[in-house]
Amino acid sequence: MFTTKPVKPNVSFADLSKLDIRVGTIIEISDVTESDKLIKLSVDFGDFKRSILVGMKKEREDCNEILNKQALFVVNLEPKSMVGEVSEGMLFDIGYDSGITPVLSIPEKPVPNGTIAG
Repeated sequence: MFTTKPVKPNVSFADLSKLDIRVGTIIEISDVTESDKLIKLSVDFGDFKRSILVGMKKEREDCNEILNKQALFVVNLEPKSMVGEVSEGMLFDIGYDSGITPVLSIPEKPVPNGTIAG
């Protein structure tokens, strides 16, 4: 049975505005062989592309089902090294912290890559 978690403490609009969340299209998916969880996404944000590591290898039977889909990504996180790869952002998904199989956070219809959410 699904149970919601408590609401996190309030943040100011100034703090929220520090996050740069944008729409990008997943254009390539690569296996991170050194990890049993991670895959590497190549994401097109219009004027730039990023490599973003995502821990979804065990969450889906076929990770390639998200290829060519648009989703929301945080693009202004500090780069993070994991198992010899560098992640240049974060997929903004739905469900992981709630203990359900995550799904992509997607726009209701196609929008230009790089469109800012918020």
